[in-house]
Amino acid sequence: MTRTAAGPRRRTPRGEGFAAQARRAVDALLRQFPELREELGRGGVRSPAYRLPLPAPAPANRHAAEAVEDRAAAVWNTRRGLVPPGPGGTPVDLTVLETELDITTSLAELEEAVHDRFGLPEPRTADVPTRLTRLHGRLDTIARDPDLAAHVLSELRRMARRCARALGDTEPIRRIRPRCPLCDSVSLRVFSARHVVLCVNPGCRCEDASCACHHAAGARHRWERAAWADLALLVGCTVADLDEAAA
Repeated sequence: MTRTAAGPRRRTPRGEGFAAQARRAVDALLRQFPELREELGRGGVRSPAYRLPLPAPAPANRHAAEAVEDRAAAVWNTRRGLVPPGPGGTPVDLTVLETELDITTSLAELEEAVHDRFGLPEPRTADVPTRLTRLHGRLDTIARDPDLAAHVLSELRRMARRCARALGDTEPIRRIRPRCPLCDSVSLRVFSARHVVLCVNPGCRCEDASCACHHAAGARHRWERAAWADLALLVGCTVADLDEAAA
């Protein structure tokens, strides 16, 4: 049977599907971010500018912009072996410092994007746990806008993965039975945290010459969550089977 080209797919499940996935990412960040701050404390970071909750910079918020510059300068100095003044301590873990900066600024920008989309007042400056709690309370509203929901879920998952990696956690990887529809090898793997299926065969290439598997060194062909219905049809399983493997 010839398959017709499908129209654009929504990248994020609607309703409870989105909300449940987003809540897991929020819960992971609420659990892990305090551990990240503790790691910074043990890593000898003494400058108050590094320790303050960091809002996203905005033209009308001079202090927030200065805080961003201070944190960026700390990262720049640490990369070059320069340490902040103050009592001695173990060297700062640059990965932890950069992760804390990324999550703090990205979450502020994400909350601002949500408020902007729904015409809400600009969110008040707050620390990461407070912003996460406020986003958690808006997930059902966000779910009504599929494009925004896709962006929110993608960013929350990305931040949760980065936080976990900085703390030394590894992402669960599971092999699935079907053969890769591109190279016919038993090389499909589900990366649970990212909800991505990858073919780990180094020689596997798809037919799309613009795909990263043709150009990026070490890249593998991947199926994002939105493409699982097509993948399931190709390999003879169901989306539920893939969801179960990623659970």
